[in-house]
This record gives sequence, C-alpha cells and structure tokens, in this order.
Amino acid sequence: MWQVVYIASNKKEADSILKIMESQGFMLQIKAEAGEYQIKVPALEAEAAYSCLNKIF
Repeated sequence: MWQVVYIASNKKEADSILKIMESQGFMLQIKAEAGEYQIKVPALEAEAAYSCLNKIF
C-alpha cells in the first residue's frame, strides 16, 4: 500500500522532490490528479519519508 507524503503544485516541483528522495533511497510514485502531483511512498517508509522531507524543507 502506498501513502501520500507530499502534494506538489506543479511537475517541476514534483520532479525535484522525486530526484532528492530517490537519492536518499526511497521508492516513489507520482500521481497527477486535478493539477496536483501526489508523491507516494510505500506505507512502511512513510514516517522516514516525512522525516526526510522535513529536513529538506
């Protein structure tokens, strides 16, 4: 099961986050929906992904 950890407002932002998170070893999916980009990770990695995102932002 995948969990949304971030919602990007555009493709450029989503690609940037994807690149950073993948370099940290996370598996990610991006789902475009209604002009937003949902960034998802496996549910078991969600807490670690949130922590990584907090350090980035």
